[in-house]
Order: sequence, then C-alpha cells, then structure tokens
Amino acid sequence: MSRSNARDSQVCNGAVLRKAARRLSQLYDSVLAPCGLSVAQRAILVNVQRAGNPTMTELAHSLVLDRSALARNIKPLERDGYLVQRPDLDDGRSRRMELTPAGRAKLAESNRLWRKAQNRFEDVYGEKRAAALRGALAEIYSDEFAVAFGQP
Repeated sequence: MSRSNARDSQVCNGAVLRKAARRLSQLYDSVLAPCGLSVAQRAILVNVQRAGNPTMTELAHSLVLDRSALARNIKPLERDGYLVQRPDLDDGRSRRMELTPAGRAKLAESNRLWRKAQNRFEDVYGEKRAAALRGALAEIYSDEFAVAFGQP
C-alpha cells in the first residue's frame, strides 16, 4: 500500500475508532480469559451492578447498545447463571436485570484481571494519555454529542 493510501485509510474517524475498539477488546479479552468473561460481558455485569437492577432499556442506553444487541449479549450470561431477568414490579411490560450471587462472584473474580489489563494499557499508552483518551471518548459516546451530530 502506498503512503497516500495508508493515510487515506486513516481518515474515517468511525473506521479508526472501530479498529481501535476491536484491538483493545482483543487485548483485554486475552487478559480476562482465565475468568471466562470477555470485556463486553464484564461491561454488562459492571453496568448492572452500578445501576442496581436496571431495565433492559436502561442497560442498553448505558452501554450504548440497541436492545436486540444487548439481548444477544446477555444470553450467555443468563445461561451461565450470572444474570437473571425479573418482571418490573411497577411496569409488567418491562424486565429488570439482576446479578445473581454467581454473577457477583464472577465480577469480583474478573476485577483483578481487569485491573491487570487496565494497568498494562496505561503502562504502554501512558497514564495521562489514557485519561485524556477516556475523556475524549466519553464525550463522543455522550447523548449530547449524538444530538449535536444530528441524531435524536
């Protein structure tokens, strides 16, 4: 590939962000492998714990996923006994996600490995650069950015 083509392939912000996200997922997944969770599965458990029994809609919003993608991603977590869905007591049409005792234990087990992956990233990329990157990416995935971009 010529230098010009290599530069052109880096112009699309979406493509570069997706490549970076896939690479980072691969790296974190390799560190998390001993606990049997992927970084995406761990993120679901973390968000359920933080939100304290969120609805599917709330959880999808916090993960910036559509509900159908979330439903596919939670199936293995339910199958393995880490999550359960329960009817919402106030709205029978909604379901709330709940960590099981096994889910809380699996999340605790993953924390040490996640910290190891996080530390490796910061060692390689730099702690200050990593903090700045998280801030920039948080701005990009914010609702305000989506609205400014022209999305509802």
